[in-house]
Amino acid sequence: MTEFGALGRLLIVLGLALAILGAAMAWGPRVPWLGRLPGDFVFGGGNWRVHLPLGTCLVLSVVLSLLLRLWFRK
Repeated sequence: MTEFGALGRLLIVLGLALAILGAAMAWGPRVPWLGRLPGDFVFGGGNWRVHLPLGTCLVLSVVLSLLLRLWFRK
């Protein structure tokens, strides 16, 4: 693949990633299970709260890995 072909593919992937990130930020609060999966931890006290969305990160990682594997398949 030429330099421009690889650069074009990289720009497409970055554009799709930004679009997906934007959609997740816009519609994320409307998805009821996002951030409430088993493995998502919330700790807090009086005026502070810490969120550790480990389960959500695991699910998103698997989904993105499968999508990228399909995209870059030769």
